[in-house]
Amino acid sequence: MNHLHPTELHELLTIARSIGWGAADILLNVRLADLAIQDATGEPITAADTAVDDYILNNLHASLGRTEFAYLTEETYKAQPSHERLRKPRVWVIDPLDGTKDFIQGTGEYAVHIALLEDERPVLAVVVCPAAATLYFATSGNGTFVEKQHEIPVPIHVSQRNRVEELTIVASRTHRNERFNQLMQQFPVQKQRSVGSVGGKIATILQQQADVYVSLSGTSAPKDWDLAAPELILTEAGGRFTHFDGTPLRYNQEDVSQWGGLLASNGYCHDFLCAEAIRILAAIDAS
Repeated sequence: MNHLHPTELHELLTIARSIGWGAADILLNVRLADLAIQDATGEPITAADTAVDDYILNNLHASLGRTEFAYLTEETYKAQPSHERLRKPRVWVIDPLDGTKDFIQGTGEYAVHIALLEDERPVLAVVVCPAAATLYFATSGNGTFVEKQHEIPVPIHVSQRNRVEELTIVASRTHRNERFNQLMQQFPVQKQRSVGSVGGKIATILQQQADVYVSLSGTSAPKDWDLAAPELILTEAGGRFTHFDGTPLRYNQEDVSQWGGLLASNGYCHDFLCAEAIRILAAIDAS
């Protein structure tokens, strides 16, 4: 397969950015009183998730068609035969509302994720934080940019903090179990702040308000749509995002869950922190 030409990638990015801003407008104009909230397998799904999912898919289909690309979204993947996306080398991965609980609670800590995969890796990413009126975008090899609505995008980079005691970890308030709590209690980075969505957490690292994010699966794990777009905007801004053993994430597999331990960082202490996570978990599991 021929890789996308830079001109093609730029054209696709222009489309995705426009769709990202449109999705943000929908979420900002939803009245919570009008939401129909369903609790599916313990996770809330709102009418807003569905509306934004439809909006993104309809606009991508209208611009790009259905033949060259496959489409993997949080709202539709269960109804979609996996072979439809597995046989396509280029896949759009979409989370119309990352941080649904925060959206319902009105914290503002939610995001929209749009990523394009090529051969199981992200090559284009858009992460929109509607409440902050901020959009982050990246394409492979071209850096990450931050854009305020109606303003010129500017490059953005992770911090250069390189001593463990200087680092801040951004963590979830809700996606925790006892094993994760024990890991955090013993983790070398002890300064901590809480942010809702994965996109919001990675945006916090881009804004140099934090430096590290850790994910540890339990009975469930983050999915492709949680991570693909945030990963690329982080790595193109100078950060790293890997499994604890240092291997890269692979997307568009039969199982869309990203099991195990994952660590995102500004890159400076990444290998040390991964090794420490493995060491601490081994001791926890042996006790």
